[in-house]
Amino acid sequence: MNTKYPRVSFSIPILIAILLTLLGGCTTKHKAYHIGVLCGLDIFANTVDGFKLKMTELGYREGDSIEYDIRITDSEPQREYEILQKFINEKVDLVFTFPTIVSIEAKKVLEAANIPLVFANANIENTDLVDSILEPGKNVTGVRYPGPDISLKRFEILLEILPHAKRILLPYDRSMTLIATQLENLRVAAKSSDITLVELPASSVLELETEIDKLASNKEPNIDAILMIPEPLAVSQAGFKILAKFAADHKIPLGGALGTADEYDTIMSVSTDNMAVGKQAAILVDRILKGTPAGSIPVVSAESYIQINNTVAKKMGIHIPAGLLKQADRVI
Repeated sequence: MNTKYPRVSFSIPILIAILLTLLGGCTTKHKAYHIGVLCGLDIFANTVDGFKLKMTELGYREGDSIEYDIRITDSEPQREYEILQKFINEKVDLVFTFPTIVSIEAKKVLEAANIPLVFANANIENTDLVDSILEPGKNVTGVRYPGPDISLKRFEILLEILPHAKRILLPYDRSMTLIATQLENLRVAAKSSDITLVELPASSVLELETEIDKLASNKEPNIDAILMIPEPLAVSQAGFKILAKFAADHKIPLGGALGTADEYDTIMSVSTDNMAVGKQAAILVDRILKGTPAGSIPVVSAESYIQINNTVAKKMGIHIPAGLLKQADRVI
């Protein structure tokens, strides 16, 4: 027996509409992450370039799967506080800060908002930035600036360049309690090397200038070298200019951080590579965006980056050992 079924017909437009509906239902729109970035010292600004480059390599496309709100200040506490509040109001997914001081402030401001914080180039010694390296806690992790290690390395390299130096001027911001470990380590190293550290603590650029003027009033200041350690006073534009003029007037080598003022350049620098640090931070951010709690991700340390200004050394009649030139990451 032949059974006839009713013929069902669909118009082509209806079929297309049905297919589009089904396909649309299978498409998942990925969240576009919103990252607030705050650089608190302009000398670290290119950290964000390394960060964004690595984020792109990890698959995040700016304007598509991720957006950055990048702000750069230069030791401006009130403005930095306002920027952090803006990040909270905009409900960013994560905040990335660098270096130390602005990261400490960010932790305080963001804690109640429960926004993950990733820091970079920040000292963790003598601060409450993290609970520990392995378990930083409180929705915070980041890339440590190895301040104590770098201070000692600067001291050792300066002595290698100037083996006959006996008195080294050490300027620093007296209010920076976080450099206490650096100072303790340097005092021990200086004593074992029979070096006199002429410490020059100051609370402001004006006080630094006053103390330097006192030294400069002597025709022979009895200083063989000037060492800058990782702290903000000596490396600030105004602070460095004062030190550079004093060094130039008395033909004293100045080293520690890379800097130039009025055609006077430092002889050497030991710090971190901002681009590389930014890339390290991106790896941590990627893990957080994929669901790992920030406070459970161990803090990583930045590698030191050595630069030798052999051009300045030659002008001053100073011989840089060949072994040190080979050890340097960059020779100018």
